[in-house]
Amino acid sequence: MRKMLTIISNVLRGGASRNGAELVSESSTLQAVLQLLAVQSEYANLTAPHDHDPDPPPYSTQCQSPSVSPLLTQTPPVEYKSLIHTTSGQSSGQSGPPDRPLTDAISSEAVASKITCIEPVVTYGSSILEQLNVDPSVTKTIPTIEKNNTTGVPASTGQFTHYKSPINPVSSPNQLIPAVANSSSNITSTDPIMSLSPSPSGSLLGLDKSFPEITHSQAEGTPLPEPQLAGARIVVSARTYADFTPQATFDIKKCDVHKLEEGPAVQAVLTREEGLQYYRTMQTMRRMELKADQLYKQKIIRGFCHLYDGQEACAVGIEAGINLSDHLITAYRAHGYTLTRGGTVREIMAELTGRRGGIAKGKGGSMHMYTKHFYGGNGIVGAQVPLGAGVALACKYQGKNELCVCLYGDGAANQGQIFETYNMASLWKLPCIFICENNKYGMGTSVERAAASTDYYKRGDFIPGLRVDGMDVLCVREATKFAAEHCRSGKGPILMELQTYRYHGHSMSDPGVSYRTREEIQEVRSKSDPISLLKDRMLSNNMASVEELKEIDVEVRKEIEDAAQFATTDPEPPLEDLCNHIFYNDPPLEVRGTNPWSKLKSIS
Repeated sequence: MRKMLTIISNVLRGGASRNGAELVSESSTLQAVLQLLAVQSEYANLTAPHDHDPDPPPYSTQCQSPSVSPLLTQTPPVEYKSLIHTTSGQSSGQSGPPDRPLTDAISSEAVASKITCIEPVVTYGSSILEQLNVDPSVTKTIPTIEKNNTTGVPASTGQFTHYKSPINPVSSPNQLIPAVANSSSNITSTDPIMSLSPSPSGSLLGLDKSFPEITHSQAEGTPLPEPQLAGARIVVSARTYADFTPQATFDIKKCDVHKLEEGPAVQAVLTREEGLQYYRTMQTMRRMELKADQLYKQKIIRGFCHLYDGQEACAVGIEAGINLSDHLITAYRAHGYTLTRGGTVREIMAELTGRRGGIAKGKGGSMHMYTKHFYGGNGIVGAQVPLGAGVALACKYQGKNELCVCLYGDGAANQGQIFETYNMASLWKLPCIFICENNKYGMGTSVERAAASTDYYKRGDFIPGLRVDGMDVLCVREATKFAAEHCRSGKGPILMELQTYRYHGHSMSDPGVSYRTREEIQEVRSKSDPISLLKDRMLSNNMASVEELKEIDVEVRKEIEDAAQFATTDPEPPLEDLCNHIFYNDPPLEVRGTNPWSKLKSIS
């Protein structure tokens, strides 16, 4: 006991002595601690009864528990600098090269002198275990955790013998480097060579060459260390298609009905492929219209230009509810429908700039675009409705089970020719879907100021009608499917009102804020934007990832930029093409030019 008090006193004064003779520097404080532990072990062996151990430790073949420690007083000084040494270019927790020498942790003199006050440092993943020969004279017992476990923790909790799917697979278990933090030691090592100081209840790594079994005594309340693999890094693997929900069912807003016993379904099934396709198409429309707005302000696009941003769910939902063989005709806000009917962004942008590569050869502009089964883009307010009824008459006459979609705005809904068309379509049971895109405002006028009745879906009177949420692509799709089935079954026309909203003004000459507030536009953007609504649905139901949708956004932006570049560099059509393509598949004919003496030849 006197020895223990002497050593503790010397430690507090900043130094420790060996048998009261030799003073050691402050750097050897750890040596004094080791002496104190050895004296404590000696004192415990002298005072405690020596009972027979029924379960000898697995490594006691050549080891015996010493009753005294005479070698402790003959031990030369040992350097411990390498225990806190950090290799250049190596941070804490990283593994070093597998062939590092053992002398990084223990000096060669200490090994040669067969020191018993510390344990040999073991490094897995190196060849040291094969080269290290433990001398039989080193007689230190290595007790197991079952004997020294005083915390009530089961012995199995201190063993890490199973690793699931290592990030960096290893060829043998010996290459694993477990991270061990001895709770009784204040020595921290940033090297892969782990250093363990002895404790009275000491427990160390086994010195066999098999898979390492960590029997490490823990102080009460100290969590067990997690194993770490050599060179392990946190890797976030890319999500595969199997990780996403293939389809989901969504509740949609119930449609108001007129002269119908039942309306469209109040639930819609959306597959992952459909959702991504709808998102890409609507995002393309939005970016295309914003780019058109920019080019118009740069005076690259001239003339009339009516933008469609905010109403993307109408075009995409309608197209998803009909067939490509069906027909469609609309008014002058036609860019979105030109895209869904088969036109390309490059052709649309080139048509806006009046270039030869445009979808109408650069002669139609914003209001006159055409593709197969798509009849424009018409400039006269409401004039496309009777034309669409004529297309529906042709569908019925030919008996191809096709239909025609006639689109018009809330402003055109007050035109007399609309009601005339209703009458004929109902009398002849034409397969025609009349759709009023009610975006709340005409040209500078709200619907309340322009119409005595704003229930546009009831305007057909004797024609059944639906009022649909035009900001929800799924709601528009289900309503269009319902209307298409109504027409194909021979029940005649049906009327739909899509309640939507346009973010820009009526045309480029309309600022769009003189008859409505900016706050109103912002509120619609934040609460009812069709693209955001679809995006939130897909993300909340694990049908797509944020990164995947961002990738689509990047691709769309690139497509728009490439199309804009083409639309500004493609040449304009020559003057001799001015009268071409008046008729379809007709032989060439002469057309009077700008004066009675000039003649132009038209080629179909």
